[in-house]
Amino acid sequence: MDNRDELLRAIKDEVLALKSSPLYAERVKNGVFPVIGEGSHQAKIMFVGEAPGKNEAATGRPFAGAAGKILDELLVSVGINRPEVYITNIVKDRPPGNRDPLPEEIAAYGPFLDRQIDIIQPKIIATLGRFSMEYIIRKFGLEQELKPISALHGASITAQASYGPVLVVPLYHPAASIYNQHLKETLLADFKILKQYL
Repeated sequence: MDNRDELLRAIKDEVLALKSSPLYAERVKNGVFPVIGEGSHQAKIMFVGEAPGKNEAATGRPFAGAAGKILDELLVSVGINRPEVYITNIVKDRPPGNRDPLPEEIAAYGPFLDRQIDIIQPKIIATLGRFSMEYIIRKFGLEQELKPISALHGASITAQASYGPVLVVPLYHPAASIYNQHLKETLLADFKILKQYL
């Protein structure tokens, strides 16, 4: 077994047992699952969303609902197979009512994402939504690059990870395009950036 598999399984076990999490009681009460991540443990591209929604918590899979269908379409549009990438969120448990994650929730789960990045060692981290964008940009000490997502989407920012250079590509969250067709076109255009790095 690949060492990456073992290290990622350890993260899963720790998140399952994370009673100190502000969202643990909510998970138990609703009888749902944490969403750790899914995809290739050797992925060149890692997608990082914000937090699981209802469908994700019910299945334990990231991007399993309407936003996931859009993400699948976007991947197909640039010839990327979903199993070849790794998809996760900062927050691994669903916030009640799909509200935005709170700072203490991001603080509780962020270290697991940091470890996932170090284990998988992607060449590209594509952030989905503003919470993910801000977390990743701050993680790599690039606060001076921070702008609203409307200004940064589709850009590529070179960061230095523990294992070498990584490209951060901020993208709108696919859910944002459910009600806004214009954003879908923007996402389709922005996804083309990922293709040129494969």
